Amino acid sequence: MFNDIGPLELVTIVVLAVLVFGPDKLPKVIQDVMRTVRKIREFSESAKHDIRAELGPEFKDFEFEDLNPKTFIRKQLDNDELGLKEIRNGFDIKKEMAEVTEAVHSRDTDSSSSSSSSSSSSSSSSGGGRIDMTKKPEEPGKDDRPPFDFDAT
Repeated sequence: MFNDIGPLELVTIVVLAVLVFGPDKLPKVIQDVMRTVRKIREFSESAKHDIRAELGPEFKDFEFEDLNPKTFIRKQLDNDELGLKEIRNGFDIKKEMAEVTEAVHSRDTDSSSSSSSSSSSSSSSSGGGRIDMTKKPEEPGKDDRPPFDFDAT
């Protein structure tokens, strides 16, 4: 219930309670608070029991914690009927990236060795059927002006 209260916060609450209620009335106040919490828990449990009784036997495994959206989604994603575990386990991004990297590196070594041997024979053609993917800066002609955008000025 109070999982997120630290020791310093607990000491602060106790000191404030002693200052506000005084050491004489503090035990009575604590008893009243505990009695109220107990009644609220009893009321909550009886309401849950009444709701389960009204729903009938087909909802015997119904849990009220499932009404929390986070719990509901987690429970549905962990369901084996959807096959999401197989999809999640079958998708290994590191393995996929390693395969792509290996393919790219092997293609680079193949293209560099084949381009040196076939450069004399296919110098007039455009790379022997391969597209040159290297980035080469294009030099504009001396008479070519860059486009002028009237709206940008």
